[in-house]
Amino acid sequence: MIFGAHVIVYSQDAAADRAFFRDVLEFPCVDAGHGWLIFALPPAELAVHPAEGGERHELYLMCDDLKAQMSALGKKGVACSDVQGARWGSITKIRLPGGGEVGLYQPSHPTALDLASS
Repeated sequence: MIFGAHVIVYSQDAAADRAFFRDVLEFPCVDAGHGWLIFALPPAELAVHPAEGGERHELYLMCDDLKAQMSALGKKGVACSDVQGARWGSITKIRLPGGGEVGLYQPSHPTALDLASS
């Protein structure tokens, strides 16, 4: 039985990005050895989108109040991109210390998270 998912974020500075997820986003973690942190994530969804050309994968964190979350991150020194409206919600991007970025959005669509708690 599948009991979870493991997400991998590739980074040019893995130590800095690990510290960001631990210290700024405050995700709980375990040390798998030699400082290799594995983070517990909030409940998650999976969406499959059509792709033209090469495959790519993205990570979006979800919140129920995007402006409040951006304000809280700003107080920790985290800059977010301008908010963009999409048919599926409001989104910003968070630049990681290692140079990559993750999305943060407030969904306007029904989510599958309620199914997982039923």
